[in-house]
Amino acid sequence: MLFNKKIEPSCGYCLHGKDLGGEEIACVKRGIMASYGSCREFRYEPTKRKPHLMQKLSFAQVSEEDFVL
Repeated sequence: MLFNKKIEPSCGYCLHGKDLGGEEIACVKRGIMASYGSCREFRYEPTKRKPHLMQKLSFAQVSEEDFVL
């Protein structure tokens, strides 16, 4: 969930971090960090979270008979 209060800390969506591209985050408090790392200064910023992409539906196994009552 995007706005869940009980979230596992990650520098990738911390208030103090700025994305440098790839797996690096520039942290105001700790310097260059890995995006999956965290520290005691973690403050959750929900706007930095990237939601999971929706899976595309496969219509290969569906026929018109499946939609008939």
